[in-house]
Amino acid sequence: MKHYSPDRQPSIFRSLDWLTIIIYLCLLTFGWISVCGASYTYGDTDIFSLSTRSGMQIVWIGTSICLGFVIIMMDDRFYDTFAYVIYGILLLLLFATIFNPHSIKGSRSWLVLGPLRLQPAEFAKFATALAIAKFMSVYGFTMRNWKHFAGACGIIFLPILCIIGQSETGSALVYLSFFLMFYREGMPGSILFTGVAMIVYFVVGIKFENVMLLNTPTSVGKFSVLLLVQIFTAGMMWAYAPNRKKTIRLLLITLLLTAASLAISRYITPFDIVWAQLLLSAMMIGTLIYNALNSRFKGYLYIALFALGSIAFFYSADYMLNQVMQPHQRVRINVLLGLDEDLAGAGYNVHQSEIAIGSGGLQGKGFLNGTQTKLKFVPEQDTDFIFCTVGEEEGFLGSATVLLLFLALILRLMYLAERQSFKFGRVYGYCVAGIFLFHVFINVGMVLGLTPVIGIPLPFFSYGGSSLWGFTLLLFIFLRIDAGRNLIRQ
Repeated sequence: MKHYSPDRQPSIFRSLDWLTIIIYLCLLTFGWISVCGASYTYGDTDIFSLSTRSGMQIVWIGTSICLGFVIIMMDDRFYDTFAYVIYGILLLLLFATIFNPHSIKGSRSWLVLGPLRLQPAEFAKFATALAIAKFMSVYGFTMRNWKHFAGACGIIFLPILCIIGQSETGSALVYLSFFLMFYREGMPGSILFTGVAMIVYFVVGIKFENVMLLNTPTSVGKFSVLLLVQIFTAGMMWAYAPNRKKTIRLLLITLLLTAASLAISRYITPFDIVWAQLLLSAMMIGTLIYNALNSRFKGYLYIALFALGSIAFFYSADYMLNQVMQPHQRVRINVLLGLDEDLAGAGYNVHQSEIAIGSGGLQGKGFLNGTQTKLKFVPEQDTDFIFCTVGEEEGFLGSATVLLLFLALILRLMYLAERQSFKFGRVYGYCVAGIFLFHVFINVGMVLGLTPVIGIPLPFFSYGGSSLWGFTLLLFIFLRIDAGRNLIRQ
């Protein structure tokens, strides 16, 4: 590490990571071109007018750059010192927004201040990241301590609850990206695996619930999920339990009895194999609990809880879909899973977006020459679905360039996070990288019909001041922390 005397501290501008700033400026430029293309109407003569969205986006870009400059000029210790204060203020603002009388498209997540509309959930991301970084940088913190882990989760779930109260589920889901940082900081891989397994259970169970297995009265969805629970449980025993011979024996017995039940149901007496699978799962859980009590190895108990929780989650998935989720959310998931077509309703946005992207071909139709976007076939084409404009006007090459820029930004953020001298900077850096990764993956995925339509913006591309300022705050606070990593403190 290079040290400097107090009299010869390096210039803050020399310490900045200019590569990240260049990527940021490139994304802003591509973003403005995309907003211009998405909001342009045939016959417009001035794309720079403040009466147009492309003109207003220039204002948001200019103010964002000024905001980034202000952040850079501040002392990096400010963010560490006042992390909890900033988090508390944003949390109160989120809570107050729940009672906001202004409802925009069914959501109460916007504060209307005259001509200005702000979305506190966008700013709460950097505040939550600062609070978590502050909490986890305390001496003695470890992810293996369940109290510490629960405290960190609490910091995340408080803004999630407030945002859900605003009927803005999409923005709330973004906060789950912090668990990627948890994994880097020592969270057991089994927790991350459990989250992935829950998604698999939900998708498989719901998609194939009404499909029957080999002419038996057994749902393919239920059969597949319970089989996955048994296989995943055996896999965790293989990874964490000390006796692998027991694992192999238990899995073989389970699979053989499942196969025997299937044969009996098909060729002798038709019955629902799910009941046999539930008995086998109960046998597996009972064996794990017995081994935990006999060997005093807590790992068996945790694996048993995983199996039991998996089954409980699966049987509550249908209730969540039909009773908890809003009708528009339920329809979107059904369309995504192929259960409903609805090209004129919930699937209209995605269908038109796919047409726009496909029509762009390799090189695209050129700036302001996209027909699908100019004729306004794609709703929200300058906000949530702006990537379809990139695909139509810039083609595959332009879309690939944009995705490579985002990949370069995320990888660079991870590199900067790893070189931090203090845990606060590293944790915050991984929070920023995780948020950008989640936004890009989900937004591009929903435009391509690969992920549910949950209404989150594409960083630096989607029109609007709140998201642009929020992402700028996230990024430049980290750049300022990184720039001060080698300074000698007095």
